[in-house]
Amino acid sequence: QVQLVESGGGLVQAGGSLRLSCAASGLTFSTHAVGWFRAAPGKEREFVAAIRGSGSLTYYADSVKGRVTISRDSAKNTVYLQMNSLKPEDTAVYYCAAGEPRGIRVFVWIGYDYWGQGTQVTVSS
Repeated sequence: QVQLVESGGGLVQAGGSLRLSCAASGLTFSTHAVGWFRAAPGKEREFVAAIRGSGSLTYYADSVKGRVTISRDSAKNTVYLQMNSLKPEDTAVYYCAAGEPRGIRVFVWIGYDYWGQGTQVTVSS
């Protein structure tokens, strides 16, 4: 049974940093794409970042590019999302997801098969 568990969310002031973690069991991250998505109240789930391939190809939403870094530790089967220079508009529940999305489906939630329960990130102004 596949299980993804996120951690690292919390309350931070604008300009601060957080590192989210997504640990997997029953699935090997190095052979799957792993994405981070977020859902703010009243808004649709949106893509944040993804990593895939043995060469660790990475993808970022324009809204976070330059402030966010996704990385993978294959030994720990964990993917991280380092978020810097956080803004109030980054406030959302952050979800990690894993799957085998083809092509541009890496950017959309329907491209992923497995999801974590989410972790809340709140950025105060």
